[in-house]
Amino acid sequence: MTEMYRKYRLTSMEEPSDEMLQALMEDVAKAARESSAKAEAEKHRRLAEVASIIAARRLKRKAVNND
Repeated sequence: MTEMYRKYRLTSMEEPSDEMLQALMEDVAKAARESSAKAEAEKHRRLAEVASIIAARRLKRKAVNND
């Protein structure tokens, strides 16, 4: 938790300064980018795994058909 979060919480009764809002938005944007990057990496990992499974099954089917 950053120092800015300790100074201000969204449930606070006082209005945040422009600097606080900017910092909050930057933190949220950073978290969103990190989450998106992790999701994209997981998607690529899963697609590669499925592609590998499909390739293995095709090789097995081809070997069975050639016998």
